[in-house]
Amino acid sequence: MEYKDYYKILGLERSASEDEIKQAYRRMARKYHPDVSKEADADDRFKEANEAYEVLKDPEKRAAYDRIDPERARAQTGFRPPPGWDHGFDFSSGAHAEPPPGADGSTFSDFFESLFGRGFAGTRAGGNSRRTHGFGPGFGQRRGQDHIARVELDLEDAFTGGRRRVTLRSPEINELGQTVERSRALNVTIPKGVREGQQLRLSGQAKSGNTADVPGDLLLEIGFKPHPLYTLDGADLILELPVAPWEAALGATVKAPTPAGAVDLRIPPNSRDGKRLRLRGRGMPGKTPGDLYAVLRIALPPANSDKSRAVYERMAEELDFNPRERLGV
Repeated sequence: MEYKDYYKILGLERSASEDEIKQAYRRMARKYHPDVSKEADADDRFKEANEAYEVLKDPEKRAAYDRIDPERARAQTGFRPPPGWDHGFDFSSGAHAEPPPGADGSTFSDFFESLFGRGFAGTRAGGNSRRTHGFGPGFGQRRGQDHIARVELDLEDAFTGGRRRVTLRSPEINELGQTVERSRALNVTIPKGVREGQQLRLSGQAKSGNTADVPGDLLLEIGFKPHPLYTLDGADLILELPVAPWEAALGATVKAPTPAGAVDLRIPPNSRDGKRLRLRGRGMPGKTPGDLYAVLRIALPPANSDKSRAVYERMAEELDFNPRERLGV
């Protein structure tokens, strides 16, 4: 899958205004519409123009797309969206269950789907077409679209829970017709044990549309920043734990960090590098807490002194040990 330069497809600079995008698309549509064009590649060019316009006409999609470095993306042998490319953006929800169809009924490209397959657009899943129900204030009023924003938390935020301040970026069209980002900060209650990918609903906190009487809800989709010690596997935590050769060979009790504080961990004798030791219930909290797995990594002392070199030389002489025995050499 290759990176698609939507600006290049429409013959535009990346600073193009909203009006310039519309004009460029209309020119392309007139030139390559399959019903009127005699160009050999008219169908493909028309599909590309439709896809490019679908992204660039929408401030939300365009702002997300603009975060991808085109030079780096072109250099990839197979394009993959960079990690966290959409974190912090406040997008319209109403996710596409599948890529929206082009003018000829075909779907948009794999590149489009890799970015927007979960969708940041449209009112097809509700949005401004919904109305509030019931009597009293708000009866019959137009309800704004729900929005989704992906935010990255520290692992400790999910482990302890509590109030956190998050900053969101919202793409808007300025008076010159150009896309700009506005930021806003929200104080959010993070539930203890929240999972990656879980959504938190903030009632009435979505950006209000021009025609909406009542703002929609804001859905915060949770992601986690890389942690220096732990990696996540569902509710479990994985910790690479360095041990000395003699601790692995003879067995020992060592201190191991956990998010709740250090604990004593028994290393069985003759433990090999990569051995996994389970600390039950020491992973992410929840109704069913996760576990913490300590993966042993044998750390070799450097031979950087006469004394340490002498120890290694004595081991070489006295130990009958061939690390390549299983290789048959």
